[in-house]
Amino acid sequence: MCGCVNELTINYELSTNMNLLQKYIEQYKKNLKKGKIIVISGPSGCGKTTICKELIRRNKNIVFSISYTTRPKKIGEVNGKDYFFVSEKEFWKMVRQKKFVEWAKVYNNYYGTPKKNLVETIKAGKDILLEIDVQGGKNIKKQHPESLCIFILPPSLEVLKERIVKRKREDLAEIKTRLRNIEKELKYIKYYDYILINDDLKDTIKNIETIISSSRFCKNFSEIWRKK
Repeated sequence: MCGCVNELTINYELSTNMNLLQKYIEQYKKNLKKGKIIVISGPSGCGKTTICKELIRRNKNIVFSISYTTRPKKIGEVNGKDYFFVSEKEFWKMVRQKKFVEWAKVYNNYYGTPKKNLVETIKAGKDILLEIDVQGGKNIKKQHPESLCIFILPPSLEVLKERIVKRKREDLAEIKTRLRNIEKELKYIKYYDYILINDDLKDTIKNIETIISSSRFCKNFSEIWRKK
């Protein structure tokens, strides 16, 4: 009788453990198939745009999220490729319709990340890359804790100044405003998962690709633990 009881107990425990193991395996496979939300933020001149373009060029599974903005189109920019340029009236209509996963006012202009594209991309198993400001990064992390938020820093303040001046996209007043804003932006670092110094573009790209790759093996079994 004792032997039978022990055998039943063993079988029960084995069955329970096997069920839990199977759930972990299924969740692991699900993690590998699901697309990632990748956020790139940092001060003006740190190289965000160049980094994003290179990541898109090198990785066919990464889709760039095109933001909506109310700011004027700059020389060389293409509507629907760099941004979707809209009026404030159109932008606020989209806000009311809840078409943005996040939106913020940056340097007196509004920017928003379209919700539909983000949801459809990750459901399709592709990664989506967001080049957004720190307010947006904070909001994305709040809504999607599993997102990868990466903060890019320049090698030094001197290098940052040099990069901003060389790109010749802002007048002196705008440059001063952007440099003054750095201290405010740095306060948002606590909402980011990784900090990278963009001293060498190739190294920065490789480091980000490593972060993305390794994130697929991070455990995300909160639902299993809650049920357990």
